[in-house]
Amino acid sequence: MKKVENKLQQAGLWIRFVGWLERRAATVFLLPSVLVILAFVLFPLVGSLYSSLARLRFSEGGLELTFVGLANYRKLLLGSEQGHFLGQPGAGLWALVVMGLLALVLGVVMYHRWRAGRSVWIWLGQPLLGGLLLLAFTWLFLSRLWPGTRMGTLQTTLFYVMAGTALQYLLGLGLALLCAERLPGTRFFRVLFILPLAITPIGVAYMFRMLTDTGKGPLVPLWEAMGLSGFSWVNDPWGARLAVLIGDVWQWTPFAFIVLLAALQSVPQEQVEAAAVDGASRWQVFRHIIFPYLLPASATLVLIRLIEGFKIVDLPNILTNGGPGTATESITLHAYFAWRTLDIGTAAALGFLLMLLVSLITSLYAAWILPRARGQV
Repeated sequence: MKKVENKLQQAGLWIRFVGWLERRAATVFLLPSVLVILAFVLFPLVGSLYSSLARLRFSEGGLELTFVGLANYRKLLLGSEQGHFLGQPGAGLWALVVMGLLALVLGVVMYHRWRAGRSVWIWLGQPLLGGLLLLAFTWLFLSRLWPGTRMGTLQTTLFYVMAGTALQYLLGLGLALLCAERLPGTRFFRVLFILPLAITPIGVAYMFRMLTDTGKGPLVPLWEAMGLSGFSWVNDPWGARLAVLIGDVWQWTPFAFIVLLAALQSVPQEQVEAAAVDGASRWQVFRHIIFPYLLPASATLVLIRLIEGFKIVDLPNILTNGGPGTATESITLHAYFAWRTLDIGTAAALGFLLMLLVSLITSLYAAWILPRARGQV
């Protein structure tokens, strides 16, 4: 009798346990993921935030972290590292003219939004914030292009991101349109165009280091024919930046090519053929039929490349070591050099400034461009 009571009691406990599991199923399944995220994302983020507010010092018996508040950020934005991070500005008249034109365009946009009866909060929100950011970044970039000025790691990073993303998208689109045609050998070229993606960024950097060597590289005959024998790319700031940019574009254009080629496969051929029968030119077919189908994939592709572009570090590090001077240093490479000299606080502060910059630009892009590209606005 007692054994039967024990079995019934155990069965009741098991039923209650199973019922508790069913009620807490969401928590039980989500808890491991939450713990992993806390362990590998949130806690290191908090630790690096504290590092950006501290200064590492070697002391007897170990290391000492001293809380210094915003001193590392002040050093980068207003102090001894300002020229390295923000560059050395000048007073170019043409930069002021461009700024004035952009401010005029921003004012016109704000006026039309006000006339359209938009909400004050919406009017003061994303458009105004985006416009002010555009003006600020335009000034930070253009005011460093005047003779006698110097670009910092912020401007160099923006140059890599904006120019690289635009070139990768345009070249990827051109190659995708070419391979979408029924031409002989397109399968071979599809494989050939994807090959750069299989090479590591460090391998690409060493390869371009050899190719751009005008003294003993494999392209010496070509450089001699162009009158560039003995020319050193790394001694010229813009030559070095272009060498880094070309390497980055060469490696990541295949990614744009794959995405856009896949998007091209979804374009209804019936519409294209109907437009051709009606006498539409190739440009009209592309402008009014093909490109609208490519817009959602294009917007997502550009967003991914914008985020990835900010992390460029291998190419300028291997190809030019950040030189000449700091001409080809990106923010990530700047942080790496600071970390290598054990300036942990500055490196962490640079990381957080980069995170803020990426978050700001991608948030505005996601709020303005993505919904319009997907036809949601």
